[in-house]
Amino acid sequence: MAENSPFLYEQIAGNIAGLIARGTYRTGERIPSVRQMSKQQDVSISTVLQAYLLLESRGLIEARPQSGYYVRAPEVDQLPEPGISSPGPDPSRVSLHELTMMVIRDTLNPNLVQLGAAMPNLELLPTDRLNRIVARLARNSGAEAHQYQLPPGLPELRVQIARRAVHAGGQLSPNDIVITSGGIEAIDLCLHAVCKPGDIVAIESPMYFGTLQSLEVHGLRALEIPTHQRDGISLEALQFAIEHNPIKAVLVISNFNNPLGSCIPDEKKKELVELLARHDIPLIENDVSGEIYFGDKRPSVAKAYDTKGLVMLCSSFSKDISPALRVGWTAPGRYRSEIEWLKFTSSAATATLPQMAIAEFLETGGYDHHLRHIRREYASNVARLSQAVMRYFPPETRVTRPAGGFVLWVQLPGAVDSLELYKKALENGITLTPGYLFSPTNQFSNFIRLNAAAWTYPIERALERLGGMVAEMAG
Repeated sequence: MAENSPFLYEQIAGNIAGLIARGTYRTGERIPSVRQMSKQQDVSISTVLQAYLLLESRGLIEARPQSGYYVRAPEVDQLPEPGISSPGPDPSRVSLHELTMMVIRDTLNPNLVQLGAAMPNLELLPTDRLNRIVARLARNSGAEAHQYQLPPGLPELRVQIARRAVHAGGQLSPNDIVITSGGIEAIDLCLHAVCKPGDIVAIESPMYFGTLQSLEVHGLRALEIPTHQRDGISLEALQFAIEHNPIKAVLVISNFNNPLGSCIPDEKKKELVELLARHDIPLIENDVSGEIYFGDKRPSVAKAYDTKGLVMLCSSFSKDISPALRVGWTAPGRYRSEIEWLKFTSSAATATLPQMAIAEFLETGGYDHHLRHIRREYASNVARLSQAVMRYFPPETRVTRPAGGFVLWVQLPGAVDSLELYKKALENGITLTPGYLFSPTNQFSNFIRLNAAAWTYPIERALERLGGMVAEMAG
């Protein structure tokens, strides 16, 4: 190709645009790097960069830091998003455990295409490296690995967590942190510390069903607050609820809500913390997916704006390192002593060897490299799953556009009952999560949550079959 052509970059951009249009490069897939394209077309790197910038301006591709350029899903080709949720104004008891356990049991069936449980893609986890670390620690640590690490937990791990918190705007010391057996225990302990049976907890709507189970176990009433599909909990609705109800705690998934994928903007997190501080209401903040962001910058945590010790930050390494090691943590502010006591009385300590393995993985620098890899993969898989829903589901379907995590929240045509769809899907070898599980008041009967952690040919075929079922049920 002649380098002296004044429109050379436009020709290259046109060729790539044609390949995208013909499906050679599909949504979420990576196109050749700048250097590769330069060699292929025998042009300068600056010419390729001009071409890629042109494609970016047209909305055909997007740059991902330290990763390259990927095919973007054009806005005109995306399904509409669900609207802001509109739950009722009254608190309610939670009673979802039977349906929850039924869905959980199906996730253990290897013969089903697993689109239900929000489990990470095991092929993307650092399993080999972790196994080597665990084996070496087991050989060399002696009795240390078999001793209780009583609350607050392994000092080396708490140091690493405190250092990581800086990236999210947190200013934590190791002494601020209590290690737990996974993120669910962290949430559970925080609820136990600030609430008693019958109390009202304000939550986002929809809300992760594991959190709803904790509310049910503690005999708490859930007050669902309208939640935007991108920006999270409505502060106006929350303020109204506080003024009319004796709310004892607020619980949010601040970054990449499960199932919505919403992310509370940083300035709104600050407003949320200030609102609750005026009323002296604790905020239980779940940030389990905060590291799995698709943009240029890690979103902050609400804890970064906490000046009164009211924010109880909770997270775990289950979504990005290993769900089986069961290592989580909380930075509960003024409630730290209470949390340490509750941790000791409920489970004494989190297993020592997993804490040691996670601490070493973080300290040796493997975590950041691993995170960059899974962010690219999950961003691509979420885009592919979203496009498959667009291709195979009825046009009345709506789907969220998460900027992190690996789940999609799908609103089906109004006539489709998600529990009936769940049963039909099981008969066809597919599992999903019906929307009933994400509200104690059945707000989301025509919604489903889909796991986008993996993308394979069988998954695409399963979505095609699932879309046919939805179309049939929609009439």
